[in-house]
Amino acid sequence: MGTTAYERVLSVAVAALHERDPEQLWPLLAADLPALCGGDALIYKLDDWNESEGTLGLSPAATAEFTVLGDEETGLLRAGYPLAAHYAGRVDRTPVSAGRVAGRAWPGSPTARLLDRLLDVDHVLGIPLPGSTTPITGCLVYRSGRDFSDDELRLAEQLQPLLAAVEQQRQLLRRLDASSGQAADLALTPRETTVLVLLGDALTALSIGRRLGISERTVHKHIANIYRKLGTHDRVSTVLHAQRLGLIPAASAARPLGVPGRRGGPG
Repeated sequence: MGTTAYERVLSVAVAALHERDPEQLWPLLAADLPALCGGDALIYKLDDWNESEGTLGLSPAATAEFTVLGDEETGLLRAGYPLAAHYAGRVDRTPVSAGRVAGRAWPGSPTARLLDRLLDVDHVLGIPLPGSTTPITGCLVYRSGRDFSDDELRLAEQLQPLLAAVEQQRQLLRRLDASSGQAADLALTPRETTVLVLLGDALTALSIGRRLGISERTVHKHIANIYRKLGTHDRVSTVLHAQRLGLIPAASAARPLGVPGRRGGPG
């Protein structure tokens, strides 16, 4: 990944991790991700790629065109031909283009003809979330002209951990009791808030780091900040205090608090 691309990816990641509204995380990505992968537009699916269910998230370049689609046309795009079937039949989640999967069958397919008419694009790149199993989730990047190159496929693969981290952040933020507003009042950052949720799930600092894609040392820094802002000094009192404040969903209260993480450090 070149310096310029790296800087753009880093800026997107920083913006996403500072966003408090979980529903704004993927729209943030959708605005920049197509250009990073050499594409023109993007659709993301956070649920199953099938023709009958799920909501499509769109990049700004595609939003206007998609508002005029009927159910049958929208179904074609939801189905994700031929990439959904490609990933459903294997464990490998390496990004690949529709042309490389379907070969000569791709240009004449109903999906390809719809995309050509709708967005004037010829090629689709599938970027599934690396940990997705069933349903398979992720995004599709569209472009006109030539197919996606080997370098662009490698770049898309390098972006997969970022996409997975943002989706993890979105799911954790959605678990919070948004009505309390306590996280903002206590000046907890979005990342500190997600660490707090995982503390309530009785995960060790090492496990939290693996879940969020950060180092154990960074997790301990977040935990120390949480202790300071909540006025607590250990995991048990922190989780109990967070539950009383409504910072941790009620479901977490039923889980055992577990044991502290690394000896000699917070959590």
